[in-house]
Amino acid sequence: MSLFDLTASDLLARLQSGSLSSLEVTQAFLDRIQRHDQSVGAFLRVDPEAALAQAERIDRKRKRGEPVGRLAGLPVAVKDVLCTAGEPTTCGSRMLEDFRPPYDATVVARLKAADAVLIGKTNMDEFAMGGSTENSAFQLTRNPWDLGRIPGGSSGGAAACLAASMAPLSVGTDTGGSIRQPAGLCGVTGMKPTYGRVSRYGLVAFASSLDQVGPLACSAEDAAILLEVIAGHDPLDSTSVNRPVPRYSETVREPLAGLRLGLVREHFGEGLDGEVEAAVREAVRVYQSLGATVRDISLPHSKYAVATYYIIAPCEASSNLARYDGVHYGYRTDRREMLAKLEAERTNRQVSEVAGGLDDVDNPLVRMYRQTRAEGFGAEVKRRIMLGTYALSAGYYDAYYLKALKVRRLIREDFDQAFGNVDAIVGPVAPSPAFEIGTRIDDPLSMYLFDLYTVAANLAGIAGMSIPCGFNSAGLPIGLHLQVPAFEEERLFRAACMFQQATDWHTRRPVLE
Repeated sequence: MSLFDLTASDLLARLQSGSLSSLEVTQAFLDRIQRHDQSVGAFLRVDPEAALAQAERIDRKRKRGEPVGRLAGLPVAVKDVLCTAGEPTTCGSRMLEDFRPPYDATVVARLKAADAVLIGKTNMDEFAMGGSTENSAFQLTRNPWDLGRIPGGSSGGAAACLAASMAPLSVGTDTGGSIRQPAGLCGVTGMKPTYGRVSRYGLVAFASSLDQVGPLACSAEDAAILLEVIAGHDPLDSTSVNRPVPRYSETVREPLAGLRLGLVREHFGEGLDGEVEAAVREAVRVYQSLGATVRDISLPHSKYAVATYYIIAPCEASSNLARYDGVHYGYRTDRREMLAKLEAERTNRQVSEVAGGLDDVDNPLVRMYRQTRAEGFGAEVKRRIMLGTYALSAGYYDAYYLKALKVRRLIREDFDQAFGNVDAIVGPVAPSPAFEIGTRIDDPLSMYLFDLYTVAANLAGIAGMSIPCGFNSAGLPIGLHLQVPAFEEERLFRAACMFQQATDWHTRRPVLE
């Protein structure tokens, strides 16, 4: 058996027993990245020397009999939206191309405390805005199952590196499906925890009331181990919930007796690919064979979920991205005459005139702001900033943003009512398997509708997971979407593991040779 056929759990067991060293494991994955990532494009940055040095330190600790962390010696890839001290954190954007944070995100700090080997930063849609990883300012990420197709997004690199066996674990973020959708399209397991379960400190914000950090892995069991490490209360994040983190990995293999599953009527209508529907319904039959009962349920306001999301998320993005002005940090346009003129005005004590004339197109400060943002942001980010700014503007706030917040509450109430009758909701992750690169990038509405089944979980703040449940006739993975009430991640892991113990979809990997 190849080292790449081993799960993260298997690798940890062998590292602990001494039959494998962290140096061996890390070098093997680095070699695979070098061999295959030129065609896949999952990583934005890999530092082999730093990764091997980490691995050697952990091996020495283990040999000396010193205590080691939960992930000791295991390589983990991290989406390039989480701050890593002293190392580039770009968010897939020119705006942060040279940004080196002075601190670690809490999730990164917890990975380091667990003695994980941080093997690289993965590619993503710029500022996590996109569903195909075609919006990165630096490179295109391809689906390892078909290099002519997208891997999903925005955590496309995090999912693709797992599918290509270039890392045993990865960390992504999910604002409207950005973990679950690429996991489904790449045939791996990806989970969005409950909002507040994982600290967002050091996560570069897109939409603060929706963003959540979560694990991607090859199985629910492996994802459970990773969530144990990164979850938990953090006083540095005011949205972090102060409640205990269960030992998910200890219960994940325990089946759920009397599991009640709900199939959402609204998720099986027009627009759903026939092969995706067939795979999902077959997965439901597998659950029934394991003792689960299934009933149809309704989420009547789910038809408004995409519209609601694409008002709230851009509004929050407009606010969060206002900080990128070319002054405080990040990219600044290289216009020397403009800056010289601005400096001259400051010298002549005309700062008040500059500050008071922000609507003047000839104002050099305004020109610098505009040019910086025009050059630093990509087309999709600009589109969402403009949408959000418009919806928040005078005269439109009540009509759009306030109304969207009210619908968001109705969507949450739909889930509350549904979970009064079922333990988990099951359905498709995406309307179709991965589509071809370039076919939808110029059709924003088509791209937004691809989030149809995932955005509601973020609006409601509940937990969701994508697990592989089959392939279509072209050999492309199909994902099954499981959703549970807030802070019921233990139930989610157990439900997913039940299915994975009865099937082998999650063990299949593409041939890249």
